[in-house]
Amino acid sequence: MKLQQKILCLVLFVVLPVVACSAKPENSAAHVTSTGFVCPEPNPRVQFESKEINIFTWTEYVSADILDCFELVYGIKVNVDYFSSNEELHTKMSLGENLNRYDVIHPSDYMIDVLIREGHLQKLDQSKLPNSKNLDASLVSAYGNSVDYLVPYQMGTQGIIYNKKTVTTPPTSWADLWRTEYKNRMVAVDDSRVIIGVALLALGYDVNSTDKTQLAEAKQKLFELMPNIRVFDSDSPKTPLVAGDVDLGIVWNGEAFLTQQENPDFEYVFPKEGTIIFFDGMGIPTNAPHADASYAWLNYLIQGDVFWLTLVDYPYTNPNSAALEFAKTNHPKVYDSYMASPITNTPADIFSSGHKVEDLGDALVVYDQIWTEIKK
Repeated sequence: MKLQQKILCLVLFVVLPVVACSAKPENSAAHVTSTGFVCPEPNPRVQFESKEINIFTWTEYVSADILDCFELVYGIKVNVDYFSSNEELHTKMSLGENLNRYDVIHPSDYMIDVLIREGHLQKLDQSKLPNSKNLDASLVSAYGNSVDYLVPYQMGTQGIIYNKKTVTTPPTSWADLWRTEYKNRMVAVDDSRVIIGVALLALGYDVNSTDKTQLAEAKQKLFELMPNIRVFDSDSPKTPLVAGDVDLGIVWNGEAFLTQQENPDFEYVFPKEGTIIFFDGMGIPTNAPHADASYAWLNYLIQGDVFWLTLVDYPYTNPNSAALEFAKTNHPKVYDSYMASPITNTPADIFSSGHKVEDLGDALVVYDQIWTEIKK
């Protein structure tokens, strides 16, 4: 490293200790994943002491190349556990044995507020997250005050997908899903708040209702829906659709887009009663054993030349402006495909008329009871 660089690095380290100014030798080989993806170098490179990081995230939601690249560029061991629902995440985080286990967790929707309320997420030091500037403020505003505790990941809608060649009566509303002709033909995300919320919306009620009479009606309504649902799947709801095991269902918009890419006969519907919108983010647990590495992970994840991979692997509504700009310049086909689809590039009016699932406090127990009875 040249003398001038060394001096500059020393100055930066004093002013911004989060940034480690190490220069990579010009003749050093690039880091490449097993898929052939060339890993971008961290920008900025974050200094930390930990030798490993433990990430707890959704199944099929974070690109393997991003995880592999973080391990390669920092020389750190990345351990990843997966969950399939917010409730599974909450159960794990509520067990004493896991309180000191994870360094990054990936909650969604109402569970973000639940974990904050219960003290499972630590408030983030924004000075250690310089790449937060890459996020679209107009979209991130939807996260409210939860951005004090997590870095926004992706967001989107939950709507109805159907095969236009096999479904002779296309659904246009949540209420349509109760049609007897749909018996044993549906896949649904394995999410209690979403599915109970669908029943509430179909009845004309608030998706966050705590009224006991309304919830009793919703429970009965769901018992009537169960013959139509062939499988609950939050790991990969597109799989039974593409395989032809089912031909319609309740899915997230990213899964709908991937399904449509494999089979153009599928259509995605924004229900008349309004979609159920979601917001995902990554935060650091209160007792994270390697919090220094957590900040490095979060900064690397939201680099534009890293985060753009979500447009390929998990194309939900993307709140990262730098990622979209990088894709526009370097991968125009990916960018154009994303921008042209209302499934991924969700129209503003769909978000504004959508329903956000909120933390219900003690009333959540009632939802859990309903879900247990329904799933039996």
